[in-house]
Amino acid sequence: MPGLDFLDQLPALLAGGFAHVLTWESLLNVAWATLLGIAIGSMPGLTATMGVALLVTLTYRMGPDQAILVLICMYVGAIYGGSRSAILLNIPGTPASAATSLDGYPLARQGRAGYAMGLATSGSALGTLIGVACLAVVAPLLAELAFNFKTYEYFWLALFGIVISGTLTSADDPLKGYIAGILGLLAAMIGAEGLHGFYRFTFGEPALAGGIGLIPAMVGAFGFAEILTVMKRRLSAQVIGSVDRVLPKGRDLWRYRGTIGRSGVIGTAVGVIPGVGEDIGAWASYAAAKRTSRERDQFGKGSMEGMTAAETGNSAVVPGALIPLLTLAIPGSAPAAVLLGALFIHNVRPGPTIIVEDPQFIYEVVAMLVLATLAITVYGLSLTRLLVLVLRIPRERLMPLVYVLCVIGPFAITQRLFDVYVMVVFGIVGFVLREMKYPMAPLVLGLILGELLDKSLRRGLVLSDGDLSPFFTRPISLGLCLITVLTIVLTIPACKSALGRLFRRQPTGAGT
Repeated sequence: MPGLDFLDQLPALLAGGFAHVLTWESLLNVAWATLLGIAIGSMPGLTATMGVALLVTLTYRMGPDQAILVLICMYVGAIYGGSRSAILLNIPGTPASAATSLDGYPLARQGRAGYAMGLATSGSALGTLIGVACLAVVAPLLAELAFNFKTYEYFWLALFGIVISGTLTSADDPLKGYIAGILGLLAAMIGAEGLHGFYRFTFGEPALAGGIGLIPAMVGAFGFAEILTVMKRRLSAQVIGSVDRVLPKGRDLWRYRGTIGRSGVIGTAVGVIPGVGEDIGAWASYAAAKRTSRERDQFGKGSMEGMTAAETGNSAVVPGALIPLLTLAIPGSAPAAVLLGALFIHNVRPGPTIIVEDPQFIYEVVAMLVLATLAITVYGLSLTRLLVLVLRIPRERLMPLVYVLCVIGPFAITQRLFDVYVMVVFGIVGFVLREMKYPMAPLVLGLILGELLDKSLRRGLVLSDGDLSPFFTRPISLGLCLITVLTIVLTIPACKSALGRLFRRQPTGAGT
């Protein structure tokens, strides 16, 4: 589908995608998986990444289409569900809902909890649909562009993904983000290397020859680490009152139409950036809304516009994160990283060739996202009073069940006890890193992109007979290299302050 010619085929592709997904089995899976995702997202500490990782282990016997549908519904539902506890308890159910709590909880204290949740539902649904529209149009274009990517470009793309993830997920101290990314890269180097099958860092342990499994590592870093965190810090009991009107008024949605549209675009753009995630999309959308709002003095005190911007932004990241996942095999967020592992488990090969080999699959994913969006809308507007009861369950009582899933899941993949040990080790490492305020996203992305970075570097050196110049002289490689270096340089305080002084300096004779 060269150039923009695919737009002529877009209606047929969309119709084919919906026709493939709209079955009774699919609708049943959408119903329970989205509801489960909302419940997991509602409970503080049970993140979307952990929910998707645990659910992967229950989809082995499903067909590829139904397994991916279930995981996408879990993903969408969990990101949306985090707003429930953020509004009612001022405790974000997921990191993506942290910005929502700034205005959602004050609205709840004003007796408008139900309306706040209804508005959050509408924002989430519209944000996801904006991202879905971008996915349908942008993904084929990006896949075609990716055909120009060779070994040298993939090296820089993998490195840029880790660098930008470390920068944006640890804005206060980017060095911690870089260290987490390097740890992930080091873990990815374990096992037989891809070109010659030489064993590296196995220390004579045969079980390490195949490398570190992605799913055991992810379940440990996000599941077992959370169990340890809950054991260390217990939340005080919360009293949940009744809720008021839930269905949002049309005039409120129309009044914030500009905010919703802008936040949807920002969230989608953030999702495309490898490994950044929904929380950055929410904060970026919230900041943009605050800068342009006529009621900026209300932000942080119960602004419906601020809460809508945050919810629209974090939900738009979900389809945005699937754009690089499907076209480049590079996840745009931590839950998307787990989804990438699930795609490989179910013999789906994302990447540039997907637009040639199976273009219909992209539009099947579009249909899955639309169904998940309809599900969160129905559940969010009709079952709010019932869903808040989930928040009464102390999460300490849920941890034994989570622990069982953490053990069974990795073991079910290969029936090796070694993968359970990997899960435990990564859980302990993840817990320690969390306690020291290191972000998890760069660690996970380093583990995922490590193989791509390693193979691309060494294959490029083989093709160029040891010459490094192609990594810097090819146009796309040079562009990615400059962007990566500039990203690192701008995190250095001295460089950042010097650049700030340069822009603040007034030209001589200004104002004369």
